[in-house]
Amino acid sequence: MATPGYPHSERDDVVELRHGTPVPDPYRWLEDPDSPRTRAWVAAQNRVSGEYLAGLEHRPWFASVVGAVLGAPRTGVPWRRAGRYVVTRNDGTQDQDSVHVADTLAELVAGGRTLVDPAELGPDGTVSISGVGISPDGRWLSYGTSEAGSDWTTWRVRDIDTGADAPDRVVRSKFCTAQWFPDSGSFLYWAYPEHERTSGDDATALGTGTLLRHRLGTDQSEDEVVYHEPAAPRERATAEITEDGRWLVLTIAEGTARRNRVAVHRIGADGTLGPRLDVVPEPDAIYEPAGSDGDLLYLRTYQGAQRYRLVVADLAGLPAGQPVQWREVVPERAAVLSGIRRAGDGFLASYLDDASHRAYRLAADGTELGELALGGPVSVVDMSGHAGDPEAFVGVASFVQDTRCYRVDLATGEVEPLPLAEPRSAVTSPTVTERRHATSPDGTVVPYFLVRRADRPAGTPLPTLLYGYGGFNQPITPVFKVAWPAWVEAGGVLAVANLRGGGEFGHAWYEAGTRERKQNVFDDFAAVAGHLVDTGVTTGRQLALHGRSNGGLLVGAVMTQRPELAAVALPMVGVLDMLRFHKFTIGWAWISDFGDPEVAEDYAILRAYSPLHNLREGTRYPATLVLTGDHDDRVVPAHSHKFTAELQRAQAGPAPVLARIETATGHGVGKPASMLAAEFADMLAFAAQHTGLLPGK
Repeated sequence: MATPGYPHSERDDVVELRHGTPVPDPYRWLEDPDSPRTRAWVAAQNRVSGEYLAGLEHRPWFASVVGAVLGAPRTGVPWRRAGRYVVTRNDGTQDQDSVHVADTLAELVAGGRTLVDPAELGPDGTVSISGVGISPDGRWLSYGTSEAGSDWTTWRVRDIDTGADAPDRVVRSKFCTAQWFPDSGSFLYWAYPEHERTSGDDATALGTGTLLRHRLGTDQSEDEVVYHEPAAPRERATAEITEDGRWLVLTIAEGTARRNRVAVHRIGADGTLGPRLDVVPEPDAIYEPAGSDGDLLYLRTYQGAQRYRLVVADLAGLPAGQPVQWREVVPERAAVLSGIRRAGDGFLASYLDDASHRAYRLAADGTELGELALGGPVSVVDMSGHAGDPEAFVGVASFVQDTRCYRVDLATGEVEPLPLAEPRSAVTSPTVTERRHATSPDGTVVPYFLVRRADRPAGTPLPTLLYGYGGFNQPITPVFKVAWPAWVEAGGVLAVANLRGGGEFGHAWYEAGTRERKQNVFDDFAAVAGHLVDTGVTTGRQLALHGRSNGGLLVGAVMTQRPELAAVALPMVGVLDMLRFHKFTIGWAWISDFGDPEVAEDYAILRAYSPLHNLREGTRYPATLVLTGDHDDRVVPAHSHKFTAELQRAQAGPAPVLARIETATGHGVGKPASMLAAEFADMLAFAAQHTGLLPGK
């Protein structure tokens, strides 16, 4: 296809002095999503990309395959509280999942009762459920809703028996679940009460957050402040009330740092909170609550264990001023303890073993009782269960099959599939999943998964989609993403890299991809790309690089450092301006991983790899499709807009540079199924066009 003509991107004479160095920022005007210039630019870019993408030869094939997957029924992983079963469902025709409840497991399997359908709240399909909870007495369902993919959440309360909403509305909330007090008359939430706008197209940096207690039947303006620290505006307190209602547990961290303090409040019989008491006063490691037993608080931590362990804190003497008593319950293993929770008389634990999950039952003293028979390589996408329950539920997925739900008998360890919905898949042929290893320039071995149809010749180079993330301690495991099996079904190869900065191999692996070590992540990704070519899996002309969010940064950095490496670049909702990321919405929270642009030493590191600032005019860059949403209030679309404008100007080769800017959607969560289908069809057809993939051949 012919290279399209690009819309004009006006360059303003904006120069900012940063640590003594003048930094031009000619597209600063694109940071204002409300300006007529920005809106006109977005519309013009979408006209060009829309015409090009609609004309791609294989778009109808991908639209059909992806549409069939998204049109299949699906369910989430059930959970149970106060005698009620809860699950999310989608019959395949809905843009958003609905919430269903049941009083028995048999009723749940039969479909349960629809309690909340987001279509009632927004007929255009852009209102989604962002969180749910049940009061301890089983009467109330708290449910959060998000509009147009925004992180902003409004909390409502619905009577489970009648289906009627209480008059309560809690707004300006983000990044939390509603935590019910034992009286079932109040709950906790995290909010930004002083923030004026709560629309997804607001790029203003968030101020100091507040933990508040809302009592049913009262106005939000009367809510009680539980935690607010103006002197520490970057701190956020995550609240959890223990199942027996004795303790409010606060984990307090700065931004996304993998270190936190822990404090508790004793909850009185009348629901009042005692004074805040420190359990972990200094943030020397991560401490994640994993359940409780009376005054015993269990915490997962990497303190003294790079691959994590479970410890218990005895809080009994804390109100009297006595020190917390600590002991180890589950020691560190060779595999990474990725998740653990109280269930039945003991625990359910998931471990990452070479980036695939294995799950175990553990006794109360940490003794292993047996592994759950879940197969592999798989991801445990969710576990639900509570202390004293006879059963738990586990959701398992793979690269080519969506979540399958299992019921676990906690007394015997027996695992049985729940007949909720047949797991979705786009792949109709048998597939092969391999584990391979590349070597980064510093000698670090970088593992990756390779997925292909079994009938594809192993010795013949094939169009390959390489995905990476490498950040924020997020493990990349064999999870189901609709676009991936569609690519495999088309005859392509899927490669998924486990890069430093992720959580696949413990805390040290994560640290090795942060701040001044961030270049390791880009080197790892390039090493995997090189290994794919060197071993004959693909060629540079058949390789597409794919990543979203922090993975969009990854793709942007690698394509600017090594523009000859691949034929296609697909940066989705990427962090691409590393000199100003901290100035928008929640961007300042990422300083823990990236460093602080206001600090000279950090600035120099960020400037060296910032994708926007390392584009060079006259360079032949790969065919690039930049994807973002105009309501992304996590990674604001200005990152993608500015990068697109500069890349279109710099491109010296014939490969197209297009921006696909979705309207009324955000960072990805809550995107309607119809929009997802169109986005994936466009992205995959673009990659196929420029790697030579011929679906159905």
